[in-house]
This record gives sequence, C-alpha cells and structure tokens, in this order.
Amino acid sequence: MKSLKYVILAFACLWSFTLAAQEKFVFGSETVIKTTAVKSQDKTGTCWAYATISFIESEIMRMGGPELDLSEMFIVKHVYQKKARQFVLLHGMGNFSQGGQAHDVMNVVQTHGLVPENYYYGIPDTSQKHNHSEMETALRALLDGYIAQKEASPSDVWFKNIQSVLINYMGKTPTQVRFNNRNYSPVEYAQGLGIDKNNYVELSSYTHHPFYKPFDLEIPDNWSHDRYYNVPIDELIATMKHALDNGYSIVWDGDVTEDFFSHKEGVAFIPLDESQGFTPQFEKHVTQTDRQKAFYSWRATDDHLMHIVGMAKDKNGILYFKTKNSWGTENNPYGGYVYMSEEYLRMNTVAIMLHKQALDKSLAKKLF
Repeated sequence: MKSLKYVILAFACLWSFTLAAQEKFVFGSETVIKTTAVKSQDKTGTCWAYATISFIESEIMRMGGPELDLSEMFIVKHVYQKKARQFVLLHGMGNFSQGGQAHDVMNVVQTHGLVPENYYYGIPDTSQKHNHSEMETALRALLDGYIAQKEASPSDVWFKNIQSVLINYMGKTPTQVRFNNRNYSPVEYAQGLGIDKNNYVELSSYTHHPFYKPFDLEIPDNWSHDRYYNVPIDELIATMKHALDNGYSIVWDGDVTEDFFSHKEGVAFIPLDESQGFTPQFEKHVTQTDRQKAFYSWRATDDHLMHIVGMAKDKNGILYFKTKNSWGTENNPYGGYVYMSEEYLRMNTVAIMLHKQALDKSLAKKLF
C-alpha cells in the first residue's frame, strides 16, 4: 500500500508539472501604438538603429504622416564613419564597435537625414543578409594600424580607406530622395517628415548621479558622451506608462541576458519562483537599490535596444510592456514581439528615449 501511495503521489506531481509546463502567457492588449513591420538586424550589432528607426517610423505616423520603411543601414554607415574619426582623435582609447545608442540615430538624422529602405539597403547584394563581422574586423585593423604609427598623417588617406571599406561592404549612400514627385536631399526629407532631434529626450535612473540633472551615462556604447536626464525609477516607469497612454512610443535600452528574458517564449519577467519556469506568476519587487547594485556589478548592462509600443496584462493582472524586437518573426509566439514585465523593466532598463511632449508636466518642470 505504501508503494502504491508513492506511485500515486509521483503521478500527481508529474501531472501538476505537466499542467504548469503547458500553461502559457496570454495577454489582453490595453494600449497599442501603431508601428511598422518587424525586421531582423541579422548578424549585426545594430539593434540601436533598428529600434530607433522603428520609433521614428511610429513618430511619423503619430504626427499624421505616412507609413514608411526607412533605412537603418543609412544611419549605421554614417555612425561607423563618426566613430572612426573619434577613435583616432582619442588615440584608440575610445570605443569602436557595432553597438550604439538611440541618440546616435537622432544625431545622424540631424546632420545627414533619412532615406527609405528601397533607396539604401546597406549591402550590395540584396539577396544576402546583413553580417558586419568581417567588415568590423577590417575597419578595426585599419584604425589600429594607423594609430600604431604614433604620429599624425600629413593626409586624410586613412579616412578615405575607411570609407572605401564601408562602400565595399555597404555600398554608396544616396544623395537624393524622390517623394511626392519632388527631389529632396536626405536632410530635407527628414525635415519634411517632422523629425527634429531637439524634440526628444533620453532618461535614465541611477543613484550615483543627482536626480533631475543631465549626466554622461557610463556605458561603453555611449561613445559620443551624449547626456541623459536622471530620474527615480518610480518616475521613470510612471513616465513610460504616461507616454504610452497618450499615444507616444518609447525606445528602450537595457539588459536581455537575464535567464527569464526569452525571445523564444516572447516574455521577460522577474519570477517569484524560478522553478516554475516560463509560466504566469507573481514577481519579485525591484527597488532603486536593487537596480543600482545590478548596474555596478555589470549584471544589468546596455546590451540591446528595442521599441516599446504598448502595454498589456496577463491573467494575474500583472502589467507587461509590448516590445518590438529586431530579431525577426521566427521562433517567437508573438510575431517578433517580447512582453516585458514592469518589474523586469525596473531592474534592467538602462535608458529610454521619447518625445518631450510625452513627459508628465510635473516631471518636465523638474528637468527643463
């Protein structure tokens, strides 16, 4: 009888585990902002460009403009050139990599404009996927070789060599865009679409800088040393909710290396009981102190940017942020989107970018 009891108990445990394993996340959409189709960044470290261009495309629609497919690689190519110049000016002590930030896109838009995707795909053979590994190696070799000379070159040949490598791998950028039966420069095109970098602001939340003041965020991909406004995490999350409720989307920069971030599952959260795996459950609460420790220990780093376009709740009433990823639509249950919980964002958000008008008036008064 005792052995039969144990068999029944084991079967009950197995049945309970099976039910839990079958339980999936189901979300009821509360707020969804119109955006464009999900893309893939392929084998590149250019999530920052994909997230921010998606954000710009949504901004254009929010302002009453058309739905457009803009070129990410037009931005990326210009950023590679800007990074190369700064890397040399800093004698190789700066950061030269594929990574970047949302403001990198806005800075290029202001100086070089925008072009549609069909004007510049960023690879000579459009049947191939993007892969910047070999190109980055070639660019870095040129830069390191030049810097190793330890003397200023009398010419600008080194930069022409950088440009040649970029053209070989990415092609030449267009100088004109035709729109509504008129020709525009890329800068004129961007201005006509209403995109002005001065309308946007980046926020972060760390206690090693004063709140409500701008600061230079100490992350490697902030190679341009742009400044972020520092706000308490409670206000940062409230700002995100306020923005989405009022029709403004958000560029999100944060950490996706946590065990409970999964593109395959389409969710990211801070589970109360990790043994339950990827099942709907209540979460651990994350404080300002928790996120500061995670930042200092490099547990929460800026390894990925995405585009937040909405909010939804699971069956337990827990709020999640609907986030457009740039890893394509395959192997994902939500068509390329990831639902990140509020607690996950409290822990792992490094920074956000949004329109200044999306800020609550009381916060805007504290910042500007």
